[in-house]
Amino acid sequence: MSYYMTHTKEEIKSMLDVIGVDSIDKLFKDIKPAYRPRSFKLPRGKSELETLDDFKKLSSLNCSAVTKFLGAGFYDHYIPSVVDALSGRSEFYTAYTPYQPECSQGTLQAIYEYQSAVCALTGMDIANASLYEGGTALYEAAMTAARITGRRKIVVEEGVNPIYRKILYTYTHNLSFEFSLIPVRHGVSSRKEMREHIDEKTAAVILQNPNFFGAVDDHADIIEEAHSAGALAIESVYPISLGMLKTPREMGADIVTGEGQSMGMPLSFGGPYLGFIAAKKEFARKMPGRIAGATVDSKGRRGFVLTLQAREQHIRREKATSNICSNEALCALRAVIYLSALGKEGVRELARLNYGKAEFAKDCLDKIKGVEVKRSSPTFNEFTVSLPIDAGRAVNDMIARGFLAGLPLGKYYKDMKNYLLVAVTEKRTKKEIENFAGALEKTLWKK
Repeated sequence: MSYYMTHTKEEIKSMLDVIGVDSIDKLFKDIKPAYRPRSFKLPRGKSELETLDDFKKLSSLNCSAVTKFLGAGFYDHYIPSVVDALSGRSEFYTAYTPYQPECSQGTLQAIYEYQSAVCALTGMDIANASLYEGGTALYEAAMTAARITGRRKIVVEEGVNPIYRKILYTYTHNLSFEFSLIPVRHGVSSRKEMREHIDEKTAAVILQNPNFFGAVDDHADIIEEAHSAGALAIESVYPISLGMLKTPREMGADIVTGEGQSMGMPLSFGGPYLGFIAAKKEFARKMPGRIAGATVDSKGRRGFVLTLQAREQHIRREKATSNICSNEALCALRAVIYLSALGKEGVRELARLNYGKAEFAKDCLDKIKGVEVKRSSPTFNEFTVSLPIDAGRAVNDMIARGFLAGLPLGKYYKDMKNYLLVAVTEKRTKKEIENFAGALEKTLWKK
């Protein structure tokens, strides 16, 4: 077996002698032959021009030419150029955890501004320095509620993203949690069944608005029911919808989580994404990760520091919360640049655009024979339609026509194989929506 290494034969022999191995092959003997590299016969080198051309051809296979109506928690939003320009500065993308505030003021202020923006968006008092993505943020919220209440039962609405629920169940598999899954009725939470499952053992009720089916709901009554039983209310939200919907705080939520991908992150095959978490101020010491705060130095000048970081290597040992570290804050930086670029009115206008275009798409799809747009509940920019054929088959056929038509709900919910979840963002034009409806009609009726 031949290898390409930067070391000379003499250096390799010297290292092998130290560890008492005769050859590199023996060094790797514990690795089964089937799992070892089979060939190092690389193609001949190419010029930069040729290499770039090859990569462009490869990237063209990534469905970049299709028009996207797929959402399900991750959305094709426009990203202003300033987001890439600023977050791509080396002082940000090479940053590490800002342990030393005297040399990390830029990173700390960026985190602080991000936390402030999340609080403004959700209506909550305090947010941390970001999490990995929406699903783990929901898990962290459940753990926070368990720490606060000392209880282990979690009531979960079936309209919560099934990907998030899978993460929640996986992370808590060995932690003795009890889960009650409450079905959705007519698109929204079943109040009757919620009341039946919320009791003195409940640590938290987990809700989502808009839910996975796109339905918008006011959970204030469910949250009040949870509070009366001594439980907390966790609300998973789609941040762009908060430009026009009631905030979680207005509904009485205690902890708010969500996926921040829609705030300046490209879809990128699933990451890196951004989980956010915010809560009432009294729960700050039970939250995971780090919190940046504003202070003044000995001369009265404003500065920024990490204030709450109850991590295992500091003071908390086994009582520490999750250690969300390193430069996950780079995604948080993109989010705060995005929100700053839009501003308060821009976020509101963006929400109105998403809502209006989705309503137009509903009207277009409603005209297709055999298609029924589900209208039992109001929606934001995502909605459910019933098709006369298997939705998975329709989606596959639509790709050939140039459209990612949505998510077949049968993938996650039994008895919903003919249901399709459709998302419409501000990027979709009127012409694209009309062409989408026309292509779907041709697919369904083989025109």
